[in-house]
Amino acid sequence: MEKEHLTFQTEAKQLLDLMIHSVYSNRDIFLRELISNASDALDKRRIELAANPDLEDQDPSEGLGAPEIRIDPDQKGRTLSVSDNGVGMNREELKEYIGTIAKSGTREYLEALKSSGGGVRAEALIGQFGVGFYSAFMVADRVDVVTRRLGEREGWKFSSSGDGTYTIEPAERRKPGTTVLLHLKGSDSSKGDREYTDEWTIREIVRKYSDFVTYPIVMAVKKTKEGKEEVADETLNSGKPIWRRSEKDVSEEEYNEFYKHISHDWEPPLLRVVFSVEGGTEFRGVLFVPSRAPFDLHFGMIPSGVNLYIRNVFIMNDCKELVPSWLRFLRGVVDSEDLPLNISREMLQEDPLLRIIRKGIVRRVLNALKKLMADDREKYLLFWKEFGAVLKEGLVSFDGSEGEHRDALLDLCLFSSTARPGKLISLKEYQEERKEGQEQIYYLTGRKEAALRTSPLLERCASGGENVLLLTDPVDEVLAPSLTTWGGMEFRSLERVDALPAGTEGKKNDQEQPEDTAAFLREVLKDVVKEVRFSDRLTTSPACLVNDREGGSMAMEQLLRSMGREVPAEKRILEINPASPLITALGQRLASAGKEERTKLEDYGWLLYYQSLLAGGGQIENPGEFARRVADLMTLGLKGRDVPEKE
Repeated sequence: MEKEHLTFQTEAKQLLDLMIHSVYSNRDIFLRELISNASDALDKRRIELAANPDLEDQDPSEGLGAPEIRIDPDQKGRTLSVSDNGVGMNREELKEYIGTIAKSGTREYLEALKSSGGGVRAEALIGQFGVGFYSAFMVADRVDVVTRRLGEREGWKFSSSGDGTYTIEPAERRKPGTTVLLHLKGSDSSKGDREYTDEWTIREIVRKYSDFVTYPIVMAVKKTKEGKEEVADETLNSGKPIWRRSEKDVSEEEYNEFYKHISHDWEPPLLRVVFSVEGGTEFRGVLFVPSRAPFDLHFGMIPSGVNLYIRNVFIMNDCKELVPSWLRFLRGVVDSEDLPLNISREMLQEDPLLRIIRKGIVRRVLNALKKLMADDREKYLLFWKEFGAVLKEGLVSFDGSEGEHRDALLDLCLFSSTARPGKLISLKEYQEERKEGQEQIYYLTGRKEAALRTSPLLERCASGGENVLLLTDPVDEVLAPSLTTWGGMEFRSLERVDALPAGTEGKKNDQEQPEDTAAFLREVLKDVVKEVRFSDRLTTSPACLVNDREGGSMAMEQLLRSMGREVPAEKRILEINPASPLITALGQRLASAGKEERTKLEDYGWLLYYQSLLAGGGQIENPGEFARRVADLMTLGLKGRDVPEKE
């Protein structure tokens, strides 16, 4: 049969022109595409041989040989070939293959490229629409394909210079399979062009994109042995996708080495999560939790997270779309069977399959952490120390369907508490150890645990035997207002005016309440407090500041200020303890004081407010004024006078 001259369709011509005159930033992907095609051909060979074992004996003198992908660079001739001994193609299939690309993929590819408006990199669309083969024209002036179909004797050659036409003619090929020969364009290193016949360039590309392709990727390389130079085949890829092997068949050492390989961490991981999901959506992978948090975990974008592979072919590293930000400490690989090759980040955000994969990954990671917490508390405490604050971000995150994971996340949280100094407890343990009849989970937020433990707001719970959770992570300030219920118990902040449950009010009503003192403080502090009332929560402290339902915590104000935010002064409710000697003494003095002396007593009212503000973790807006009032009263005390003179 003579050589047949054929013409590409209009869309294919446009695509060829795009490839030939491309200025893509990542031309390396052409090699990934050709290797991926070769791997697919070897997969088809395996399937066909399983269905038709007789094909193995079609040529006893030659044999099919072990499946492999071979790369042959020729620097002198400026060619690069990628060969496989896979299923191959006959004339009709070769013609149809080229035609299928042109018909089913090219139009959609060009439309997607046009509609992206430059928002999606053109090379990121290659392969998405079945046009991966065309990427060869980014680096080649001419592409030849020599192929022979498994089970047939005739071989065929496709050739095109990217001018809109191609030829198909008979060709000799000793074994079934396909060879793609690229006649490379000239390279200009000053423009950043890569030399694709260079051994180390090829090694780098294969390692980055195709290291875990199942079949060996072989290249003949020159080596010096005992002073003599010789050429020997070398396998460029590891060919061991560890996530595709049964966990029981992989040793602990192998997992640790793989983790170090992908994370560049010298320590072994704290935990690994291995999964393989089959059915409607197929994906598998292995994820690791590092032993230590990276220094920039809380402050920046962390590289080398979870890498995405599609059918063993590397697609992208640090694929943030696979895991939510509150699991950003994970390292590892996820391999999908169903996602299209070369899918871009923009497409990932909209792909429904990725949402299914993401949800499955999150569920498995949370289950693994739950098991670790139950089986090895000491190890889980190490995890919590390093990553607990990040995990809690999932309770207030806006980057996915975190609501459905709320209960699972709360189950994993650990907290400091007043009942167990120096130890962390879970909500389950809090519930199991609660006071009989207690229906609330009490908590207090602040910046330092030591300061919280001396807070006046704890006094009533301490005397009544109720345990209180002490939340000191910055994220807790954002998290706390969203906490409603857990395990049938209601969360209650002790900074709230309604913190104490029904039945505790009035416990100190037998104490005479100095209404004149409350009225005096209301007048003096009217610009900084919303109300002054008598407290049922204090047992020893003279006063404290609490919020009504709408108010924010003092620690939240401090957090916002540290971020450079303008935070208006929040008016709170001042609660005073009628049993406190200080309040009693102030009331006695006010009862006998005239108008002038009551004015002189205002400093005591302000110092009572400042004392309550500091004890609650707040910040005095005018430290100089506070210092002046303290100095005046100290001076008077040293002079034997207890009421300051007013000028």
